[in-house]
Amino acid sequence: MKIALDAMGGDFAPDVTIAGALDAVNEFGLDIILVGNEEKINPCLAGKKFNLSKITIVHTDEAVDINDKASTALRKKRNSSIHLAIELVKNGEANAVVSAGHSGVVMAASLFILGKLPKVDRPAIATIMPSLTGHFLLIDAGANVDCEPLNLLQFGYMGEAYYKAIFKNESPRVAILSIGEEDTKGNELTKDAFKYMKKANFNFIGNIEGKDIFQGGADVIVCDGFIGNIALKVSEGLAEMILKMLKMEIANLTTGKLGYLLIKPAIRNFKKRTDYSEYGGAPLLGINGTSIISHGRSSAKAIKNALWVAAEMASKEVHLRIMENLKDFAEFSKK
Repeated sequence: MKIALDAMGGDFAPDVTIAGALDAVNEFGLDIILVGNEEKINPCLAGKKFNLSKITIVHTDEAVDINDKASTALRKKRNSSIHLAIELVKNGEANAVVSAGHSGVVMAASLFILGKLPKVDRPAIATIMPSLTGHFLLIDAGANVDCEPLNLLQFGYMGEAYYKAIFKNESPRVAILSIGEEDTKGNELTKDAFKYMKKANFNFIGNIEGKDIFQGGADVIVCDGFIGNIALKVSEGLAEMILKMLKMEIANLTTGKLGYLLIKPAIRNFKKRTDYSEYGGAPLLGINGTSIISHGRSSAKAIKNALWVAAEMASKEVHLRIMENLKDFAEFSKK
């Protein structure tokens, strides 16, 4: 299993990005193709212990800057590390691609180079988030800020296929993120999407409110990318704030040090369950291949886990399962 990694993508690239790649090689035995500036990559590999046969470098001295417009980068930077890494998947030289670089460029290049799956109108970002009972899938987490009701229905089909493949759940519960459980609650988008979904060929359980998404009542939660990205960022910020506030409150107690020692394992477990790096990155579903978009501030651990997610998706051919699932959507949308 070969994974192409944009070695120059991310706030801490290439040092942290390559550290994550080496961890993935040593822990999972993956074959990694590092795409980027060889003069900057080699010093990061020097002195490290890893199987030399598992690392390949594809050189380019061109990289996408965070301030670049996606359309401009796609047109004028065709030798960028993002572009070349995705082309390796297109050409069959890699099974999947991972990038912590400019997310807009990663999405645009993945769509342009790999293309959409048949019947897909809009690819969507699917991100795994923690809940009291384990985890759930949020789709769309930022690719489409304006959607039509049939787009949400399609996200439901894509999310269900992904969840079934990765988590081996044959009947994941699909819900719409809205402001109330009743089908009359929400805006025109969610109300019309509800009408479609209740007739769809998957386990639709209705609407779910924002306060309930972390309770474990749904496995796949569907929304437009504007709402989804806000929900994602608010959740990440809230988890970080809770940890900081908890530590501050403990520090203010006279028995603070003792109290911290007693609950330190619980804090560590909480941090692990809510840490984005545990999930690595979010796949762009609906394209003809496997492309994982990671946080720009990804740690080595996040990169390592993103590479593992990419390998899992590629080995289970999730994009083909989505294509099969969408056959039902295609028939439904004709009605």
